[in-house]
Amino acid sequence: MQSIPVDTARLGVLRCAIAPEAKITNSETQEVKRDRDGNPVWTVAVTVRQDGRRISVIEIAVSGAPKGIEEGQIVRVTDLTAFVWSMGERHGVSFRADAITPVHDSAAQGKGAGGAA
Repeated sequence: MQSIPVDTARLGVLRCAIAPEAKITNSETQEVKRDRDGNPVWTVAVTVRQDGRRISVIEIAVSGAPKGIEEGQIVRVTDLTAFVWSMGERHGVSFRADAITPVHDSAAQGKGAGGAA
């Protein structure tokens, strides 16, 4: 699997589209996915909007439950990495970050924020 570091400062405004949810590995047992260290993996759907472009939504996985993230809130994503994957005839890109945190600065709320801390 190829990993690609992503420069979040170039992504424009990053905003929480769907509040953090535990990533489920088995829908029947509701088992939560765990990382290599045994921490639960959570996902946050984030909108990405660069100047003059359409909004895209990416789902970002992060270890541990992100704190203080609400839908519609501008967020900061730390150390975002894209992973190119394929399984048989299926393929895609998944995203993982070290952390997703809320942006509380009122100036950033007005102008947008999304760069890494």
